[in-house]
Amino acid sequence: MTTATTLTVQVSCIRKRGSHYNPHERIEGIGGYYEGKRWYLSEDEAIRGIDNRTYQFFVSVNGHSVWVVIAAHNGRRYLRTTSDGYAPNNLLNLPECP
Repeated sequence: MTTATTLTVQVSCIRKRGSHYNPHERIEGIGGYYEGKRWYLSEDEAIRGIDNRTYQFFVSVNGHSVWVVIAAHNGRRYLRTTSDGYAPNNLLNLPECP
């Protein structure tokens, strides 16, 4: 389902996969709050949302906002942030979602 307007949402937590140490395979899902309500999407749902322009996600790092984008490694698509000049693992450094 696509919408006429893309919803811009801040990611404030992630859920990591159990024992994966590969940074390209570690995020299971992302979440946060929007209009006072908690939300959570699996990584696949978030990627679909970016692809169909339903969602645009960002992370706040040291007072700066960086976009969450789709990257690929060995044919697998995953989420990461654009380069921000700060920590290289902006998403992986977020707290765990409840």
